Amino acid sequence: MQSKLALLLGVAFLLTFGSRQVFAHHAASATYVHGKSVTIDGTLREFAWRNPHSFMKVEVKDDKGETQLWLIEGAAPNVLAQGGMSSTSLRPGDHVVVTGQPGRVEDDHRMLLEKIERPSDGFKWEGRSE
Repeated sequence: MQSKLALLLGVAFLLTFGSRQVFAHHAASATYVHGKSVTIDGTLREFAWRNPHSFMKVEVKDDKGETQLWLIEGAAPNVLAQGGMSSTSLRPGDHVVVTGQPGRVEDDHRMLLEKIERPSDGFKWEGRSE
């Protein structure tokens, strides 16, 4: 009887606290404007190959010549890898052209990655980052 109770308590604990990560995942539509696309052209400053989403920081000169730092949210590493990207595909200093869904707050300079290209050698990744 005690083993059944311990098993039930263990399962209840896992369902309660183990599923918190699943429910904590955000909806991309809360942060990004679906159906709209922007393209930036700049210099990669950082590439974080990590779960649950990769991130890139890209330095871009705006129309006034001022430098803006864009935060690009990408897919998980396994999704990027399926499209031919690896943790060493992009390096700080690379000139990149990035297309994606803009953030809801324009001044935040955020984007959800749809496509990234490195014109110097023709490298390109394209896919879904949700």
